[in-house]
Amino acid sequence: MLSILAVIAPIFALIALGYLAVRFRLYPAEGVKALIAFVNNFATPCLLFYSIGTSDFRSAFNIGIIAPFYIGATLCFVLGIAVARRFFANRPGESVAVGFAGTFTNTVLVGLPIMSRAYGDGALPVTLSIIGLHGAILLTLGMVTMELTRRDGQPLGRTLVVATKRVGSNPLIWGILGGIALSLSGITLAEPVAAFFSMLGQAVVPAALFGIGGALNEFKLSDNWKQALVASLIKLVVHPALAYAMMIWVFHVPMDIARYGILLASMPAGINIYVYATFYDRGVSVAANTILISTVLSAVTISGWLFVLSL
Repeated sequence: MLSILAVIAPIFALIALGYLAVRFRLYPAEGVKALIAFVNNFATPCLLFYSIGTSDFRSAFNIGIIAPFYIGATLCFVLGIAVARRFFANRPGESVAVGFAGTFTNTVLVGLPIMSRAYGDGALPVTLSIIGLHGAILLTLGMVTMELTRRDGQPLGRTLVVATKRVGSNPLIWGILGGIALSLSGITLAEPVAAFFSMLGQAVVPAALFGIGGALNEFKLSDNWKQALVASLIKLVVHPALAYAMMIWVFHVPMDIARYGILLASMPAGINIYVYATFYDRGVSVAANTILISTVLSAVTISGWLFVLSL
């Protein structure tokens, strides 16, 4: 247990530092979005490019890990929609937003730092292979479902165009595609170029954690906290449990590799669920509360999953 605390304590200490710094005005609140933009648009794409480009990406692309992760995410999406409709009597569009809140993982701002801290650089190739598909699969799933569900939805063809543009304009995708191209080409980067990408990549962990902590100041508990708690538990408990069952018992992936996908599935909800909710003006307060609740609760649930995965 002490070893687990040693893994997660610095992670959540950095998140707490970001929260307190903004809360007590030691760091400007308006600077948080800029910091997260730096992480998402510059530091992480460089990390993705360099890590994928200098590793054997083809061997890391394990269908026994990737398929259970996304099958589990899809089942959580359906479960979240059903619970929102059945127990909270939400309208269809609101229900889809709740389902998405329990589906989209914070793979970058929280996932990458914790995976690196828990399992070292050896976890990065598998982790990045999942991240590479994350936005493309789940944003498309969420947007298409929303458009098919809400009464004022756009035509399906237009929705697919919008989804493709959102995915294609994401710098994370550029870093992933560039890294895959570099890995397949066999080209070795010159030392100054490699140092440039490596140095930017090293900024991801502290900047991402400080930024997500600062961003939590924007989200306050509202009357929809019960729905957000349900979405958080789906994200933190159900998704990794499904991933565990499929990876270990169906695909028979060795635990020393499967744990990468299972732990990544246990990460809290990503900020994109709030972007998604505001884009459609559906379930905005649930999304905001899910980010807050799932991030706070993840300190406990991630510790639990680290314990389970160490047995």
